[in-house]
Amino acid sequence: MDAALDVAALVLVLLGALLCLSAAIGLLRFRDVPTRLHAATKPQVLGLIVICLAIALSLRSWPVVAFLVPVVLIQLATAPLSAHMVGRQAYRNGTIADRNLYVDELAESRQTPPAAGG
Repeated sequence: MDAALDVAALVLVLLGALLCLSAAIGLLRFRDVPTRLHAATKPQVLGLIVICLAIALSLRSWPVVAFLVPVVLIQLATAPLSAHMVGRQAYRNGTIADRNLYVDELAESRQTPPAAGG
């Protein structure tokens, strides 16, 4: 049983490393902000979760699991928030091409500045 759990942990570490590598390659290769945000958040967070699961399987200790749960929860809380903030700032700066947007929910805010009170 221990050997099977070690093999599963090894496979999960390799899978997590591949996901994190694909996120890094996506950050370098993609051209526009929305696709880079996708590469920076989704595969990277999933890779971290898979690696944390592999660590928990490998060490088989409840204190380790108790340490890894907040790490995963903080990552799940901060990655979407930071991606949202970067996306909003890119929209405000005009670095997101309007032709790439299917629905522009912030079009009114572009016409009226936020501090104008309108």
